Amino acid sequence: MSSLGERPLFRKPRRLHPDDRVAIISPSWGGPACYPDIYECGLRVLRETLGLIPVEFPTARMSPKQLQTNPELRGADVNAAFADPSIAGIIASIGGDDSVRILPYLSPTLITQNPKLLMGYSDFTTLLSYINSLGNVTVHGPSVMAGIAQAPACGDAYLEHLRSFFFNALSTTSYRPELRYSEGYPSWGVEATLGTTSPPKENSGWDWAQGGTARTAYVWGGCIEVLEFMKGTDFWPERSFFDDKFLFFETSEEKPSPRAVERWLRNYGSQTILNRVQGVIFGRPQKYNAAEREELKVAILKVIVEEYGRADIPIILNFDAGHTDPQSLLPFGISMEIDAERDQIQLVESVF
Repeated sequence: MSSLGERPLFRKPRRLHPDDRVAIISPSWGGPACYPDIYECGLRVLRETLGLIPVEFPTARMSPKQLQTNPELRGADVNAAFADPSIAGIIASIGGDDSVRILPYLSPTLITQNPKLLMGYSDFTTLLSYINSLGNVTVHGPSVMAGIAQAPACGDAYLEHLRSFFFNALSTTSYRPELRYSEGYPSWGVEATLGTTSPPKENSGWDWAQGGTARTAYVWGGCIEVLEFMKGTDFWPERSFFDDKFLFFETSEEKPSPRAVERWLRNYGSQTILNRVQGVIFGRPQKYNAAEREELKVAILKVIVEEYGRADIPIILNFDAGHTDPQSLLPFGISMEIDAERDQIQLVESVF
């Protein structure tokens, strides 16, 4: 079994408590201005179901045009949320497609001196991955409008997963495949379906595309399309950063082709990243049929195993994270153990 050895620890946030204040920001798209009803639904779940106090920062309800025109305002909200001692956590309202533009406006000093729970997914990948590379633990998980608003519809077990993650400083956290999952949501403009998901489907479970020896490493990654926006920028990690990482990728509702994923993965190989990592996890893809999932699997194994020779690392597909519901909360910067022989994926230290 591989070990992380003597490595610098990531800066952890404190765990949340009921009645903690959490900042709501819109660092990407102005979804709350376009669909206020589903946004309010998510805020109610935070308040009434999870017992937190959402605090809307200035960007939260800004129009898409105002946000698109003023990336510095979005960056200022991130900085202000980290600097505010009354704020215990920061959650994205929704994703988008251009949060990479706010990264130059972030203050690494403010962020690293005030670690706190930071959660979102999709285009929020830019913040999660960059701030994790600065040394803070970040959390890949649901946003207010997409995931939190629908959490009660996902069942009591999922609500317990959220509560346990937020409020308990557990020394270990085990992941298990969901029995059912949903892809997307009914129209956010129809009151009768607010907070619901699309009809659930039976889940085939994780796909251990390759086992390998049991390994312990830190997860890093996010939406694979969004990570493409960051390659070659000043916000992309140094090569050595990847030596003790499990790469995590998930695909968006735009459904990139297996061929596109193959080409993106090849770039990770050409950067020597695939030669360095300890394993690869792919989230369950949205809108792929069985044939397309098989094509995606073939493309992934072609690049990682055949072209770059990594027949020694675990490769897991169909993991419960990303653009389907319910999605597990996946922290970046917390030790995770992957053991194919025991069919086990678990965090082996507290998130907080």
